[in-house]
Formats: sequence, structure tokens, C-alpha cells
Amino acid sequence: MAEDKIEWIGKIKLDLTKYPGEDLYCDGEIEDELLAIARDCAEVEYRKIIEERRSWEILYHLSPLRENIVEWLPINRAMKVLEVGSGCGAITGALSRRAGEVTCVELSKKRSMINAYRHMEADNVTIHVGNFQDVEPELPKDYDYICLIGVFEYAQAYIGSETPYDDFLRIIKKHLKPGGHIAIAIENKFGLKYWAGCREDHLGTYFGGIEDYPEGGVVRTFTKDGLVAIAKRCGFSETQMYYPYPDYKFMTTLYSDRRLPKRGELSNNMRNFDRDRMQLFDEKRVFDTILKEGQFPLFSNSYMLLLGPALSEEYVKYSNDRREEFQIKTLQRGTGFGKIIEKHPLSKAAWTHIETTVSACEKLAERYEGSLLTVNECKLERSADDTPYITIKFLEGRTLEEILDERLEKNDLEGFHSLFDEYLKRISWGEEKEIADYDMIFANLLIPQGSNGCDEKDARNQKNEITRYLNEEKWGLIDCEWTFDKTIETREIAFRALYCYLLEDEKRNGLNPDLIMEKLKIDPTEAEQYRRQEMKFQKYVTGKRLSMAEIREAIGQPVYRLADFCEGLGNKPADSRIQVYEDTGKGFLEEQSFFPDEDGEQILRTGEGTVEVSVRIARGRSAVRIDPGSRACVIYIKKIRWNGAEIPLKGKQLQMNGFKIGEDTYAFPTEDPNITLSLWGLSSEEENHLEAVMEITPMPTETMKHLQKRGLFN
Repeated sequence: MAEDKIEWIGKIKLDLTKYPGEDLYCDGEIEDELLAIARDCAEVEYRKIIEERRSWEILYHLSPLRENIVEWLPINRAMKVLEVGSGCGAITGALSRRAGEVTCVELSKKRSMINAYRHMEADNVTIHVGNFQDVEPELPKDYDYICLIGVFEYAQAYIGSETPYDDFLRIIKKHLKPGGHIAIAIENKFGLKYWAGCREDHLGTYFGGIEDYPEGGVVRTFTKDGLVAIAKRCGFSETQMYYPYPDYKFMTTLYSDRRLPKRGELSNNMRNFDRDRMQLFDEKRVFDTILKEGQFPLFSNSYMLLLGPALSEEYVKYSNDRREEFQIKTLQRGTGFGKIIEKHPLSKAAWTHIETTVSACEKLAERYEGSLLTVNECKLERSADDTPYITIKFLEGRTLEEILDERLEKNDLEGFHSLFDEYLKRISWGEEKEIADYDMIFANLLIPQGSNGCDEKDARNQKNEITRYLNEEKWGLIDCEWTFDKTIETREIAFRALYCYLLEDEKRNGLNPDLIMEKLKIDPTEAEQYRRQEMKFQKYVTGKRLSMAEIREAIGQPVYRLADFCEGLGNKPADSRIQVYEDTGKGFLEEQSFFPDEDGEQILRTGEGTVEVSVRIARGRSAVRIDPGSRACVIYIKKIRWNGAEIPLKGKQLQMNGFKIGEDTYAFPTEDPNITLSLWGLSSEEENHLEAVMEITPMPTETMKHLQKRGLFN
């Protein structure tokens, strides 16, 4: 092999033997920017760069969440891995850290250089630059894993045959070691996000996949049955389907047919990082209906099809949006002895967190010894390289959160409060001891099913159901990760559990929290103190990292809601007209909104663009939304007050679909700007006073989008 056909970037080997001499495709200036970042910046700087640049392309190529889709695979140093279509190296790093040898194939030299610079310390990676059909004949035939991540859908572009997807898979199969695996990550053409109004990922059109690609093109995605049928035709008898959520690109949770999602779990559905979208319905509620009907595999947004012998992994959850020392993954495995839960650190910085969690679990078990609450068994283990991890006994049952949701759905408030009272009684045991779990949220309490001989299907009425849950000898605490060596009042733990419960799902807004506040003897001042404590805790866990939801808002692709559009067709208000929505437990509906009177005392405007809103809100509302017009704008928020108390602009209490560009100043590159105030925990009277003083500067929508893409919004 001629020496001039090999280049080295650090320890990465670039094999240019089959390179045609020029890149046949390129994404333009963004690739030059990515190359500069990979060459000049350390990987630890990527997250800050992502947050500062507010660019979809930077996020897509550099986000550490991209690695999650392969990080869970049981790859070890004795294995060889082939990655086809390695691009800019989004998953190459994860593969190189686990495998003994990684072979990449990538058509673009510039993308291969980006990959090489960002992983230049990896001495086990070779990148073949060139067309796959030219490189493939010289590849070995003994790979343990072959990864096609976001690649299979393009087979029609480089396999010139009548059956390109079948033929591509047959070619790939030739390079697989007996007993090896092929991993295919791909969008689902019937993914719920497409029905709800997201554009097709590859074409950028509405409903392109659902309509079976009427405009043609070389990209094709498939349903679960379609993918499995291709695999069967190619001779694969063993197939496992996994369901990455929210999608395979930024996966945080991986489900399988052995562990499907539960109702209420699929709440992170606003995924339009790269382009605007419609929102035709509430995806979380529709997902809950789909789960109830047993149709999730048909509507999962993405798939991970694994071809080869079955793996023990049934479920994976990643917590790598936290600060590094708290980043872990949670695994559920099926073994010959039943199911088991494991918690693994995602970096050496998180080793201490794993070890202290086991210690805290033991102390917590001592606190609750003799009570009606059992702390799940937790054991510290060591892997072959001495990495600590936790094994936890798997418990069967239903979470208290599921059961409370069921009570609300059945309008059984008496049952809800009975369960909450029982929750208080059980968690308060040993309150005086200097050990407490701050994260005793309802989702972390498990009630065994049928241990007292009464199956739920046999319950004759709601009281029988509630009695069964109340009479369970033991409730199980299934997660002790956030246990601290200090005394924490039960009412503070209960407040946080209710706070998280209500904010996670608006369908829970029908619950009146004032009754529980009275039960806990928490006044508005203490409630505000506890809310601030929760914000401090979140900062402690995440550091200064932006969540993916905040990054999406910062990128600023607008969401067009069907209800707003239909309202505008019939009677579109002036683009500066302010509208106020009140949530009574059913979400923000047009019939529960009003336009404040600008001729009276509700709105005052000055010549400098300052708007003073002063409205009365009746008791029983869970949230209020102010829509400051129907055009793109920049808003300087001078103050927002509820019953005279100032509302801080940071934290969960106040949310908006714009993003911060200065002190108390927000840009809204959308024609539907809105500011939402959660009323949970705030003082409530028969008639409440909401005040907002804002300086609103209208801006052309296209100008706002242009400025944003040029990186002028910091």
C-alpha cells in the first residue's frame, strides 16, 4: 500500500486508498466550523460551544447524547467493530472506548478529518475514506458488531439494484462473525411525531413518510414490520427490536418489547431542533392512549433493530445531562434468575457517586427498619477493570405515581388523598434521624401487585382498589440516589414530590394543591422557600448545563399550534393584541382565554412600547399564559407579580417560548410568543391579581431567524 495513501491525525489512521480525490457531498461552511472546533478545542468544551452557538448542526454533530444509541451495547476489548457511515464521529468515540478495534467507512474526507481530530488519542481506529462499495470488498469478515446508525435509510443512494435495502443488508452480513450482531438505528416512517406535525427528518416535508414518499427521493424509512421483513428475507432468524426515546439521535431512554414504556413516561416530545413544525395534538396524551391500546411499537419515533442472538439488556436510561460527577446509566437486564437493575457510572468522575449511593442506601434501610416501607436491596459490584457499579433487586408492582394518576382519571379525589396520607405516614418513619432521601417522589415508590391475594381485576369498586393499596404490608422505595446525611422534614419531601408531580403533566392540574398545603401546614412563604430549595437542588445536579429543552428553545425553531391557527382563520386579532389564557386543569384552551380591555384599567400602553397588564384571575387556576401579540418580538420584562409578590424570571415557575438575550430580555422568533406562569404553590385567593410590565419591540420574523442563525443571539 503506497505511503501517500495513508494519513495520520494523532493516533487515528486515515486510509485514502479508495478516496476519489474530492468530497462528493458537503454541508458547506458548517463543516469548516466543525473542523475548526474538533482541531482547536477539547471535547470538554463542546457542551459550552453547543450552548453558545445555538446551532442545530453544532448540536447534532457534537452532542454527547449522540453516543447513547451504541454506548449500552455489550462491546468489550476482545471485539472488532465496523461503523459504516461514521460521518463526523458522533458515535466513534463510544465505540473506540469499548472495542479492541474499530473500522470506520466514510465517503467524505473532511468529515473523516473532523472525526479524527476529535478522537485523535484513540489508537484503535482506522477510517477508510471512500465509497462503501469500493471499500467493502477489502474489509474482513469477522466483525463482532456492525453499526448502521442513520445509514440504512440511504441504501438506495449507493446500491444500484431493484432491491437496494435487501442487497445492502446481505453485503453487510458477509462481514459479520458467527454469533455477531448488526445494529440498525433508523427513524420510523410512522413515528408519532410525524402524525403530530413534525417534518420528515430527511426531506423536510410534512407527512412525507406517512404518505409513502410521493415526491420520490433516495431516502426510505420503515415501520417495525417493514424492517423485520427485510431482515427475514436476508436470512436473519434472530431479531430484537429496541425503541430509542425520544429518538435515536438524542436518546435518553431505550425500551424493548420486554420492557415497554409506561403511561406518563413519554413526556419529552418537542423535538424540532432543526426546523419549524406544527403541533396538531398533545403527543404525551396520545402516547398514553397508544400505550393503553398496546400500539407503541407501531408509533415509536425511532427504532434500533438488533440482528443476532438475543441480548440480556431490556431497558436503558441515561442521565448524562447532569454535571459529570453525577452522570450514570440505569440498565434493566433479563437473566436466568429473573430481572435485575444495574447503575453504572458514565465516567470515572461519577465513581464516587455510585459508591456513596450504596452507602446511603444501607443507612436509609436502617432508618426504615420495622416500618411499612422497604428500601430496595442495593449491592456494590466491580467490573473487570475495577469500575464500580450497583446491582439492585428488581421489584414487581405499580408506582404510586401510576396509581395516583389513575385516581385522578377516575375523579376519585377521596382515593387520591387517602393514598397521599398513607404516603406521608410511611415516609415519615424515623424523621428525626440524620439520613433522608430527598427524591421520594411518587414515581420512586412501588406498591407490589396482588401480594395480599387481591388482584386489581377482581376489585369490585374504587374503595376495594384503594383498600388493597393501603393494606399492602410493604411499599418499596426503588431509588436512593439522592440520599443525604441530614434531617429533612417529611413535609418538605412531600412538597417536592407534589411539586414535581404537578409540573410534569398538565392533566394533573385538576388537583387542588391548596388542600394538601393545608394538610402539610405549609404557608405561601414556606412554599416559596421550598421552591427555591428545589431550584438549588436542580443546579446542584445539573451544574450550569442547559437541558435539551432549553437548547431547543435557544435554537428557536417555532411551533405552530393548530388551535391558534384555526382561531386566526376566523377572527385574527391585531398582531399587537394581548391575550390571556387560564388553565383550569384542561390545558390552555381558546374558550378559557380573554383579551384584556385596553379601554379600561387592564392594559396601559405608553409611547415607548411599554405595556402594563393588570388582570384578575379567579381561584382554581393552575397556570396563566400571557400571549403578548402574534408577531416576532423582543421583550424586556420589567416585572411580573402575583398578588403583589415578585415572580423570579428563573426557575420552573415562569416559562416562555423565547430565549434569553440579555438581562431580563428575551427574543421570540415566532409569531406566537407566550409567557406561562405556573400558579402551583403561589398564594391563592378568591380573586387574584396578576401584573406584568413589559417593553415589547416588534421584529420581522425572518430578520429574527436570520440574526439567530448568524449567531448574534447569545
